[in-house]
Amino acid sequence: MDDWKTMALVGGVLAILASATGVSQFLNRHPDSGLNAAAVRVFNQRLKAWWLMCSVLATAFWIGNGVTFALFGFISFWGLREFITLTPTRMGDHRALFWVFAVFTPAQYFLVGFDQYGLFTVFIPVYAFLFIQARVAFSGDYKRFLERTAKIQAGLLICVYSLSHAPALLKLKLMVHDGEEVKAWVGNNMLLLFFLVLIVQIGEAMQFLWSKLLGKRVIAPAISHNRTWEGFLGGVGCSTLAGAALWWATPFEPWVAALMSMIISIMGFAGGMTMSAIKRDRGVKDYGTLVEGHSGVLDRIDSICFAAPVFFHLTRAFYT
Repeated sequence: MDDWKTMALVGGVLAILASATGVSQFLNRHPDSGLNAAAVRVFNQRLKAWWLMCSVLATAFWIGNGVTFALFGFISFWGLREFITLTPTRMGDHRALFWVFAVFTPAQYFLVGFDQYGLFTVFIPVYAFLFIQARVAFSGDYKRFLERTAKIQAGLLICVYSLSHAPALLKLKLMVHDGEEVKAWVGNNMLLLFFLVLIVQIGEAMQFLWSKLLGKRVIAPAISHNRTWEGFLGGVGCSTLAGAALWWATPFEPWVAALMSMIISIMGFAGGMTMSAIKRDRGVKDYGTLVEGHSGVLDRIDSICFAAPVFFHLTRAFYT
């Protein structure tokens, strides 16, 4: 990671986090500042999680692509573990789950790492899904068969298949238009991955902020009281502007970077809503406790899981 754009982007993010930490320390020392104590506490918890995510990601970028693929593979494995833990299983599911964790998850990242686009885009939604149905059927346990297999398939789709499209960005051979000439993009693909993660996090942060400041119309009260239309529009708007400002870190023109950021933010919001609905269905607040101060891994990557495949395929369709 030796080009100035990558160092500027990563350094800028770390500087913003450092500034936010300073604000957090000030608020902690001045509880009489007039701000809602619960909101300040949530802000501090999210800040810890953002520090962890950005620091680990920046370190992986610095070491190289192999570590980045391994990092995302571990995150997928742990996120899937949290997902399956919340879904009751029967003895007839255990051998299928062995294949899911020990074979399909690493195989998906193996295919992504070796740039096997034709295989990794169909491996899970075709071959793994068919295998799961058949393997559970061979166990002889038919009770709640569709419900049980659908839960396993949903976890594999969201936590592994969808998230694997994020590091898949590193394998794209990107092209840009220079007037009438089409030539290879000279930037670092790691910038594109960092751009995706950063825009998702900006969208989440701004959605939370706008909901607290102006939020009045809750989108789905039974799913989440914290997600409002004002927060959604504010989060999408801010992330769109941020993406346009960061166009130089991507192969996109400024207006394309803004459009991509808007799509990323919308998909990220949809991911957060969907995963919140699953938590409400299971009667839990969080997916886990691995990330100190802010729930589990799946609570942090839900937005990325929904945004990554859409961003990957749009980028591949128009810039390769």
